[in-house]
Amino acid sequence: MTAATATTGGSAVRQLLGASRPVSWINTAYPFAAAYLLAGGGVDLALVVGTLYFLVPYNLLMYGVNDVFDYESDLRNPRKGGIEGVVLDRRWHHVTIWAAVLVNLPFLTALVLLGSPAAWAVLAVSVFAVVAYSAPGLRLKERPVLDSMASSTHFVSPAVFGLVLAGGQVTRAALVSFVAFFLWGMASQAFGAVQDVESDRAAGIASVATWLGAAWTVRLAMVLYVLAGVAMVAAGWPEALAGLLAVPYLLSIAPFRSLADADSERANAGWRRFLWLNLVSGFLLTQLLVWISLRG
Repeated sequence: MTAATATTGGSAVRQLLGASRPVSWINTAYPFAAAYLLAGGGVDLALVVGTLYFLVPYNLLMYGVNDVFDYESDLRNPRKGGIEGVVLDRRWHHVTIWAAVLVNLPFLTALVLLGSPAAWAVLAVSVFAVVAYSAPGLRLKERPVLDSMASSTHFVSPAVFGLVLAGGQVTRAALVSFVAFFLWGMASQAFGAVQDVESDRAAGIASVATWLGAAWTVRLAMVLYVLAGVAMVAAGWPEALAGLLAVPYLLSIAPFRSLADADSERANAGWRRFLWLNLVSGFLLTQLLVWISLRG
């Protein structure tokens, strides 16, 4: 191997790794693993394969496809190039698409073999939502409100898949939790789109935020966070305590509720807080789930 080949290979790996958003890996792997174990699954092959799939390959497919087809917008976006994703060099676009497909196929094949027809259906919806969000001809991310729903599906569907793969029952608590999680996901996507209002408009990309404007999108996100928290009351005690986790997100974005479109990039400060809030919320949720499990 020549030095040039090694450098090229290293550059490709760095681009693919950056495109997969390592900081967000846990956001899809955790819901699957938690739901699988809570639904009665054990530490087995399905758990390992599913967790690894939703940790890396799934995120490479989700964010890699997005980075390829959002290239023009990303060039105008000052927040790209760090923890929030790379500006994927044009020469790696085909490599990224092929890498995403090739890395996903063996895991998807294994999960199909390990699952039931019901699990296949959930997995199909999950993968479709990931591809349809960014791929030309579908581009759900450019259909206001549908963009938030599709994005939320990216994170809720791994949890639903975990429950179905484990053969668990769809209890009231589980159903309410999925609904609350979906509302939380919609709120998070909507707020995340606020910081990109100007760059998306410049690139001709529509979103819930370009449609409603920055201020009204933040207010919509606030309402959705409130609804997510309140919905958990229907799960009963002590599961309802999870609803309190919506409060920090609500407080974090509240200062942006009157944000002008021209100042939309200021919302990036709230988005960066969101990334760290996810880690804290995940820790607290884990403690709650452990407590619930120990109560029997």
